[in-house]
Amino acid sequence: MENTTTRLHLLATYLRLRFGARVQKVPLDAGFSCPNRDGTLSRGGCVFCNPRGSGSGLGEDGLTLEEQWTVWTGRYARTRNAGLFIAYLQSFSNTYGPIDKLRHVLGVLPVLPGIVGAAVGTRPDCVDNERLDLVAALPLPEVWLELGLQSAHDATLARINRGHDAAASERAVRDAAARGLRVCAHLIAGLPGENGDDFLASVDWVNRLPVHGVKFHGLYVCEHTALARQWRAGEYTPLERETYADLIARALPRLRPEIVIQRLTGDPAGDELLAPDWAKDKRATTARIHELLAQRGTWQGKDVAKDAPNGPNGRGGLGVPNESGAPGTSGTSGAPGASPAPPALAAPPAWFAVPPHRLPGATPRLRDTEQARAWETEYAAACATFPHLRPVPDGE
Repeated sequence: MENTTTRLHLLATYLRLRFGARVQKVPLDAGFSCPNRDGTLSRGGCVFCNPRGSGSGLGEDGLTLEEQWTVWTGRYARTRNAGLFIAYLQSFSNTYGPIDKLRHVLGVLPVLPGIVGAAVGTRPDCVDNERLDLVAALPLPEVWLELGLQSAHDATLARINRGHDAAASERAVRDAAARGLRVCAHLIAGLPGENGDDFLASVDWVNRLPVHGVKFHGLYVCEHTALARQWRAGEYTPLERETYADLIARALPRLRPEIVIQRLTGDPAGDELLAPDWAKDKRATTARIHELLAQRGTWQGKDVAKDAPNGPNGRGGLGVPNESGAPGTSGTSGAPGASPAPPALAAPPAWFAVPPHRLPGATPRLRDTEQARAWETEYAAACATFPHLRPVPDGE
């Protein structure tokens, strides 16, 4: 039976190739707030966000960042055999508030045992030059800025009480990428007032930005939210699982292959979900997405070359980061001196999967084969083109 996960560039594979071992993200609650909660923009929050926000809630229980780290890393070491970790500042907007608080929180991270990276979750309107510089200065080999873009459509952003427009999202992405930060864009399917074409237009918009990762979420209804009131009044109906899986299976071929897929669907807490029931079963949803990709004979990046402008890395003009992390600035199709348009992908890249010779305990015999050498050649070419894929040297 085909391993259908090789049809997309998943986070686990990306990290395994970067670090040569399993790497686990650890959710941390640093006690930040949100301008959409404290009255700066509003007090109600986005229509889908409950007052507790996302994350583990351990911060609310009074645990320090170090104590939360000990709890989670101990659990992951036992249950997932993980020894390397990324600190994920997840709850609310982790660049919002006093700059000294952000400086203190970021100062704690590099000395946590086993840490190899950080991911800072925030809103596009909560980053400025000083905050981006602080995050970019983290002395860790893997530093991500996770931005809740949600939609490319200003009308949708207003409808969900987001408090910023798509232009703010674009500025935040470009400013972060210009500093060498890896940017992960969050997108939601099934937002009120949007149809499938609207969502796919948002996917195309993100693909043109200098992002390195994407998280997809299906909108679900949480208790104690404005969306819950709309749902109870019959004013909002969540997507069916099949509709959502179809949208994601149509979205993935439109994304550049080097973009890391960090999430295929949302993960509601057990006591917050009102609808849809299928959101409780993440495994079934992701399995259906993989199944649709296989049935359709498609994969991430397959359709990108059809409309891709010319430029550096084969996709400049899309704002793909160059060696320095800054967006590409090369000309568009037909411009004098322009590079040829990138060829369509005839098959999923080999580096969508970890080959047997790269697995722990692989014998020299496995490494010394024609297949292994071909994989290494293709992977080396990808790393030369996309620097964020490069393996981390031992001891860094």
